[in-house]
Amino acid sequence: MLLTKQRKLFLNPNLYFAVLLGFALILPNLLWQYNNNFPVFHHLKQLAETQLVNVDRIDFLKNQLLFFIGSIFVIFASFYALVFYKAFKKYRLFIYSILITLIAFLYFRAKDYYAIGIYPIYIAFGSVYLSEVLKDGWKKYLQPIAIAIPLLLFIPIYNVAFPNKSPEYIVQHPDSYKKLGMLRWEDGKDHLLPQDFADMLGWRELALKVDSVYLSLPNKNNTLILCDNYGQAGAINYYTKLKLNAVSFNADYINWFDLSKEYVNLIRVKEADDVNAELQETSPYFQNSILADSITNQYAREYGSAIFAFIGAKIDIRERIRQEIDKKKNYR
Repeated sequence: MLLTKQRKLFLNPNLYFAVLLGFALILPNLLWQYNNNFPVFHHLKQLAETQLVNVDRIDFLKNQLLFFIGSIFVIFASFYALVFYKAFKKYRLFIYSILITLIAFLYFRAKDYYAIGIYPIYIAFGSVYLSEVLKDGWKKYLQPIAIAIPLLLFIPIYNVAFPNKSPEYIVQHPDSYKKLGMLRWEDGKDHLLPQDFADMLGWRELALKVDSVYLSLPNKNNTLILCDNYGQAGAINYYTKLKLNAVSFNADYINWFDLSKEYVNLIRVKEADDVNAELQETSPYFQNSILADSITNQYAREYGSAIFAFIGAKIDIRERIRQEIDKKKNYR
């Protein structure tokens, strides 16, 4: 705004009223962040160290084109119009806006989909501009072409970027996916399937197997379901047929523990890399301990994740849970 004539908005009292209103709306979250040691900064730090460090900036730019391939010519039309179309002169700040935003995303190695929310306004500008350009004379005969372009561009992308192929097909035909960078995960390595696809494959299996383990336990109502990460907990809570509630020390789930009742059983979901030590670490606190099941879909990201059942607690495990919650929250 400072780079354009819109800087005069800073002299408008309504701007500052809007700022105060916005601050009032987000104040409850700010207070929660303050009372919990601002976990958002801790989360962003972990994100930068473990995932964003692996982001390829060239792939980020390529995927901007991929996400909006059907409307890319409309978006570029908006860029042209915002610079040269007189009717849009007063909106030129939106050119600076997208340039500065994309540069910031590139600098901080943002994930490609972080930028998706930028583009709808440019699709709107481009649509208005093209409707004006193509409404009269011989140019109006180009309108069917403008409609056909998104359809034609959609066809090749449909065969790669949409979830219409089986895992087996993708594994056997990886070249197209690899060229588009779709096999590259947040760890910076190529895998057999796109990450989002591999993420979802194990969700329903995990939930149904946890349901089965839960049904086999005595004193079911006093069973805690504890997962390694929020993805596992969310999958169980969404796909469960028994209305189970799983929790985790990961992300927001750390605030969702119900410690008002004593637990005598524990269903523990462990990531594949951490399976071996779980029985040794946890079984001393229970009368019976078993490796009940695991994720067996070889294409699932959670492949090998284990479901342990610990039965008959020898101690009140709530105290250990409270200690772990305090340890996780006092990360500073």
